[in-house]
This record gives sequence, C-alpha cells and structure tokens, in this order.
Amino acid sequence: MVQRQGRGYCRWTGMTWQNLRHYLVPRISRWCLAGTMLVLGQAGCKVGPNYKTPPTAIAPAQNWIDYRDPRVDEAQHDLSHWWGVFNDPVLSGLIGQAYQKNLSLRAAGERIVEARARQGIAVGNLFPQQQNVAGAYSFNKVSNQNGGNVPGGVDQYFQNTNAGFNVSWEMDLWGRFRRSIDAADAELEASVAEFDDVLVVLLADVTSNYIQYRTFEERVAVARRNVAAQEKSYQLAVDKFQAGASTERDSQQSKQVLEQTRATIPSLEAGARQASNALCVLLAIPVQDLSARLGAPATGVPTVPAETAVGIPADLLRRRPDVRAFERRAAAQSALIGVATSDLYPRFSIDGSIGVSAEDFEDVFKTPGAMTGFIGPSFRWDILNYGRIGNNVAAQEARFRESVANYQESVLRANREAEDAIIAFLKAQERTRYLQQSVAAAQRTVDISRDQYREGVIDFTPVYLFESTLSEQQDALAQSQGQIALSLVDLYRALGGGWEMRNGNGDAPAPVPGLTPVPSTQPTTRPATMGS
Repeated sequence: MVQRQGRGYCRWTGMTWQNLRHYLVPRISRWCLAGTMLVLGQAGCKVGPNYKTPPTAIAPAQNWIDYRDPRVDEAQHDLSHWWGVFNDPVLSGLIGQAYQKNLSLRAAGERIVEARARQGIAVGNLFPQQQNVAGAYSFNKVSNQNGGNVPGGVDQYFQNTNAGFNVSWEMDLWGRFRRSIDAADAELEASVAEFDDVLVVLLADVTSNYIQYRTFEERVAVARRNVAAQEKSYQLAVDKFQAGASTERDSQQSKQVLEQTRATIPSLEAGARQASNALCVLLAIPVQDLSARLGAPATGVPTVPAETAVGIPADLLRRRPDVRAFERRAAAQSALIGVATSDLYPRFSIDGSIGVSAEDFEDVFKTPGAMTGFIGPSFRWDILNYGRIGNNVAAQEARFRESVANYQESVLRANREAEDAIIAFLKAQERTRYLQQSVAAAQRTVDISRDQYREGVIDFTPVYLFESTLSEQQDALAQSQGQIALSLVDLYRALGGGWEMRNGNGDAPAPVPGLTPVPSTQPTTRPATMGS
C-alpha cells in the first residue's frame, strides 16, 4: 500500500481501500451464496432405484448332482493355476506366452482402459461442466449511409478487444451425475470381468489344443505300432502263400488290414497340425510348425488325478467372471434409470463470467474500469416433452429387467456347464477303464491268433478280424484318455478358474504389457432388485 494525498490506495487496482471494500463485499457475498447453493446441490438426493443384486435360482446350500461321488471334492481349493495338475512344463510355457501376447486378451484389456476413461468423464461432470477462456479483437467501421451521417465527433473507425473466463456449473440436485458415475463404475467392473472371462477361455483353449495335439501324437504312435505289427503278419501270410501253405486270400486280407491302418495316419497327422496351428493363433504368432518347440511327449496323453476340487454351485456366482459381468451390467442399467428419471425435474445452474473489454488494446489492462462480468443462478425445465421423458424412463426400466433376466440365465447356464463337465469327466474315466481291459483282451486274442496261424491251425481270417479290432480299440483308448483331460479342462473353464493369475500371485506372469493394472472384480458389498 502506498499513500496518495493522505489516502490509502491498493497498488494492484489503483482503488482506495474504501472503494475496494464497497466493490468486493457484495460480490464476495454473492459468491459465497453461490458456493453454498452448489454444495447443497452436489449433496442432493438421487432419484431412481437403489440397486440390489437380483436373486438367482442357485441356493447357497445346493450340491452338485454327483456330490456323493468320492472323486468330486466340494472343498474350497485354489484354481488360479489349475493347469498345474498336468505337471507339464511345456504347457506352462505356452500359457505364459499366451497371457503375454494373445491379441483377444489385449483387446479386452483396452476395453478396460476405455471404460476407465469413460468413468473419468462421468466423474468430471460433478465439477463445472463448462469452463472456457474466450477472447476476440475486431476492427470496425460504421456506415454513414444508413439514414444519416455519423454524428460529429464520432469516429467511423474503431476497434474492440475483449477477453474473459466463462463458467457454468449445473448442480446435481437430483443425482443425475452421481447416477452416471454409478453406471460408469459398474461398466468398468463389467469390463474387468469380461477381461477375466476372456482370460479363462484363453487358458482353457491353450490347454485344450495342447491336449488335442498330444492326443493326436499318441494316436499316430499307436497306429504306427500297429502298422509295424501288421507288416510282420503280412509278411508271414506272403511267405506261407509263396510256400503253398495258404491261399492268396490270406495275404490279401493281411494287406487290407495293413493299408487300412496306414490310411488313418494322414488324417491324424492333419489333426495334430491343425491343433498346432490353433496354438499359433492363441500365442499371437504366425502359423508355423511347433513340433520342435513342443518336443516329444513325456508321458503321451497328459494324465490327471482321478479326483478334482469343484467347490459348491454357489461358488459360481463369485468365481465365474461372465456371471459377474452380467450382474455388473444390470447394476449399470439400474443407475441409468435414475439418469433418465432426473430429466423429469428442473436443472439448476450457476453461471458466471469475468473478463476485460476495451476499445483500445492498451486499455484492456486498466482495471477495474475495463473489467466485465456477471454471476447468477439459472434453471431449465423440460415441461412440454410429450411423453418423451416418461417413455425413456420406461425404456430404461425394461432394459434393466432384460439385464436381470440375462444375469439369472447366465447363472443357470454356468451351473449346467459345470454339471456337464463333471459328468463328462467322471464317465470318461469309467470308459477309459473299460477300454483298457478291452485293449488288453484284444491284444491277447491277436497274439493267440497269430500263433495259431503260424502253426497252421487256423486261416488268416480270425487274425484279420482281431488285428482290426485291436487297432480300433487302441485308438479309442487314446481318444478316451485325451477326453479325460479335455473334460477336466472343460470343468475348470466352467468353474471360472484361472483368471486370478492376472493378480500376479505366486508364479503367475506379470500383467499384460502396455495395460494399466486391472482393478479387482471380487463381489462388492453394494446393497443388493430395484428399490426406490
């Protein structure tokens, strides 16, 4: 402060302190009043229903159909690394690469990034919705041909400069913006659950194609062993025919079964290559021969324990990410009902502007004389909408009921898939046990028949029939062994196992590169059907 002619002046405004006080006090009062209105507006009510998790048909105490089978363990177990039951380092390596490189998983991760950005937009609407700085300069000339001359002393030519800051803040009196945030939160959680679902499917697909590849390898090996054995039988039949000890029919029958067995190998090799090609896509690499990387199988078809941990059906609501995604979509839609309902009520805003304006640019900075501005409330109410708002509310409510039905159906579908996988796993074990006994009996029958043919006791027809049967039974056994493993993979997929690996626990790979950490989608404690 400096003294001018005995009076106190503000060095920044050039105004006396008394004038400055008269200038600021009423404005500060109005600003405080406006701020109070905004605070009250942001803390207002929220119209529309308060979401509650819809009920489902699965009771908390419900058991699996085959819960009495000792191979079905209903205890809680960690399924985050379920593929470890195969004890196969090659499979573990494939899963690690697929998690890092798979493009479908990366696309799902980007959808999370998008949902998080949309959530940020929704949160931003709680603050002044319009904030902008504007400025303009114009050079003008007044016409002297509009009914008269320019008054004396008035310059036909003049300029104008102005700049200012404008703001408009709609108060969230009815919860429109807060309901939008609720919807955005739920959509973000749904996108995370969908990422988890893509991960669950990816893990199952990698494992299934790997098992199929190993199964085809085992079937090819079985076929080649049978070809080697049948070549010996064929040579024996040819030798006996050339020695006059049998007819040509024996050698032709032997050749028929031999070539029939050989004919199965190309299709099996094609199946193995197709499984390998599918793995390439899952690993996000060009299709190539993976035989060198996959190497020779350590134990043939991957083996699994006879028992498996499945928990209880109610765990599906917690563990299955696709079920969680449907539930979160219903929550988001419930919030949108509130957004639509808020349109039935008036919208109140605080609008303001502060700036400077002057004819000459050098006068722009001569404050407070060059200052302009205003601040005050406003409202808008769509009263004659001809049923548009009410029908929009009804449409949002219908979409919510649709979302609830989709969620409830997803629970039933998840329960069915799990039950299907359990019975398939159990029955595949039984089928394999019977086939093992059948193969053993068929092998013994072939050995006896060959000895009898070699000794001349029988012709080649029984050998031909029993060798064909043995080849078919051994191939069926290899398929059944693979089906046990595939059924177990389907079971883990149906139980929603494996998505926890994105949390980076234990030996799990790091999160997908290039993506921000994925938030958790564990069940929330939100008040769980619609209520006002």
